[in-house]
Amino acid sequence: MVSRLPRFKRASTVAPMRLTERDRQIIRLVHRHRFLRSHQIIALLGGRPQHLLRRLKLLYHHGFLERPRAQIDRYHEHGSHHIIYGLGNESWTFLKQELGVAFREVSWVEKNRAVGRMFLEHALLVSDVMVAIELACRKRDGIRLLYEDQLALHSERQPFQWRVKRQDGIKLGIIPDRVFALEYPDQNGQTQRVHFFLEADRGTMPVVRSGLTQTSFYRKLIAYEATWAQKIHQRRLGIHRFRVLTVTTVAARVKSLLEACSQLKRGHGLFLFADRTVLEKDPFSAVWRCGKSSETTGILDLPKLASGPVS
Repeated sequence: MVSRLPRFKRASTVAPMRLTERDRQIIRLVHRHRFLRSHQIIALLGGRPQHLLRRLKLLYHHGFLERPRAQIDRYHEHGSHHIIYGLGNESWTFLKQELGVAFREVSWVEKNRAVGRMFLEHALLVSDVMVAIELACRKRDGIRLLYEDQLALHSERQPFQWRVKRQDGIKLGIIPDRVFALEYPDQNGQTQRVHFFLEADRGTMPVVRSGLTQTSFYRKLIAYEATWAQKIHQRRLGIHRFRVLTVTTVAARVKSLLEACSQLKRGHGLFLFADRTVLEKDPFSAVWRCGKSSETTGILDLPKLASGPVS
């Protein structure tokens, strides 16, 4: 019986299955987010939870999905838990047809087995934020969420990985944890688009260090500030305007990040901060702390959404 299949080891014999459209939707979702918990897949797709859970089991045991082993300790520590899914190798043929001949074959089983617990927790925080925003958009008329694969930006192999050079000659690299955009109508009914660079901060990186040669969150803030000041987002990425959205672990960490942001010379209004309790609230309400004033604001409620300097 499907209900008796082992959780973290594929069964040697399993009932045959044929991919349904709902199965394909599941694979697309997991590919987009890298890792998703079972309850998030249910929330995004809707339908009968028990039916979806049965399909997830079959997709895992047939190799279309993977259950990263880094979750096992966490699963046993906390008892019954929502299972985390990544892609399995059998998804490659389907995704190649979906994404075109340029889609590169990888061994997702090997990649997911090699994922450590810290990496998995970080990736899950990214997924948590994006799922929360997508579900909130569904409840709001007129707000549309666009993921990276839906953004018509400058065609480059790695468009969301770039470097900046400061006036003092220091070079800094930037790789956002996720890039997305929100489209919404302004007061005149014109469609506006704002891009967001997401940073999922689990509190493992020092906020400030003695120099910029060492990794720190302040170094990230400086790199984003330089991106904006030098208009790299316009010239290299084709983005008119952007904000940096940081979700961290606890309120005390938000305070430390705001203090670091205050040390920037300019560009404070680019940055919005919140702890992970924001995931339980409406992200479009005033739950974000703005780097400019530390006051709470909504994700689209900033007074200035221009491509030029933001003080």
